[in-house]
Amino acid sequence: MGYVPAVNDKLADAREELDKEFLQVRENLEQIRVVFDRVTAAGPEDDVFGLLGELEDTVKKVRTGGLIGSGAKGHREAREKFFEAKGTPL
Repeated sequence: MGYVPAVNDKLADAREELDKEFLQVRENLEQIRVVFDRVTAAGPEDDVFGLLGELEDTVKKVRTGGLIGSGAKGHREAREKFFEAKGTPL
């Protein structure tokens, strides 16, 4: 019979994944800050509409993921697994 992971192992693994996903989200927030700064620095002659579209696209990529990565969706899923392993409802 093979090794069956204990509840504590599952909880530790789930916590590790949650922390990893959270760190990725925190790092990706910098992308939003950069584009947001361009919007706030815009002047009357700048394409504010275009800059806001870029900000919207950037927020969406951070939230849902781009071509690679899962964005904040990955954090949401890791969080659900963590609470499930912890035995605590969301």
